[in-house]
Amino acid sequence: MRTLVTGATGTVGGAVVQQLLSAGRQVRALVRDPVKAKPLLPAAVELLAGDVTDPASVARAVAGCGAVFHTAGLPEQWLRDPRRFTEVNVAGSVNVGEAALAAGVATFVYTSTIDVFAWTAGQPFDESTLATEPKGSYYERSKQEADRAMVALAARGLPVRYAHPAAVYGDAPALNPGLNDVIVRLLRGQVPLLLPGGIPVVLAADVGRGHLLLETAPVGARAILSERFVTLVELARAAVAAAGFGKVPRVMPIWLARAVSASGEGLAKLLRRPPLIPAGQLQFLLEDVHPSAERARRELGWTPTPFPDAMASAVAAFRARGWIK
Repeated sequence: MRTLVTGATGTVGGAVVQQLLSAGRQVRALVRDPVKAKPLLPAAVELLAGDVTDPASVARAVAGCGAVFHTAGLPEQWLRDPRRFTEVNVAGSVNVGEAALAAGVATFVYTSTIDVFAWTAGQPFDESTLATEPKGSYYERSKQEADRAMVALAARGLPVRYAHPAAVYGDAPALNPGLNDVIVRLLRGQVPLLLPGGIPVVLAADVGRGHLLLETAPVGARAILSERFVTLVELARAAVAAAGFGKVPRVMPIWLARAVSASGEGLAKLLRRPPLIPAGQLQFLLEDVHPSAERARRELGWTPTPFPDAMASAVAAFRARGWIK
């Protein structure tokens, strides 16, 4: 069975591709530029030029596929034109879902995020309650809207399952914006101060396995994929220990982080450059977010790699790819 993966050069998409190939599946990837994507993906992957914002190219990519993993999306917390979040994360997801529905695919796994759930700071939460109020950033709101669009497509017959990863790190085809970039810059000595707060994290390979496990879950199933919550200090210590070099920077005071973020957001609108500390990123770090992956463990048999081992695996992959020494 041929399987389509969107976002195959991303951290999650790349992990899904690796898991599919390991399972002996035929993989097709929808990529914007096959020439650039070719050295990033395994030779066994069939590359098809297109973009999730182009319905015709999406329909061509879905044709002949029995399963679709839609991992493509914009993970950034700031863009010059915030309308891009809607164009890619919302309309792009609708395009892929509509094409899959029209083609009658057997399974469809959509990469959502933990951000679509409601939570209370410091308290564990699960998949049972979707947030009804709009979240604080363009990214979060676009993922909320995309999730609602998937639910609407499911009502029309799309066999969708939802993966909800925490912050993903580990081996990837390219160094994209996100946690990998933070860890690599930290080990390169390019992070003078750590931001306050922390994040829930999960290894990319484990997220890829979680996506494949969801294929056999009931239609409509949701699975949080998160290993644990770590402060950025704990993250830095683990990365330095795994690499055998580097140092753990001091933590920026909360008041200073908020001041830098607020002033940076104002300047970003004038200069049309990303702020040093995007407001959405800081907000998330300070919200003390604790997703529970108990359902994925219990119902899917998903077992994530413990944090110290996962970080060692990630750092080894970064070294192998030449991102760190």
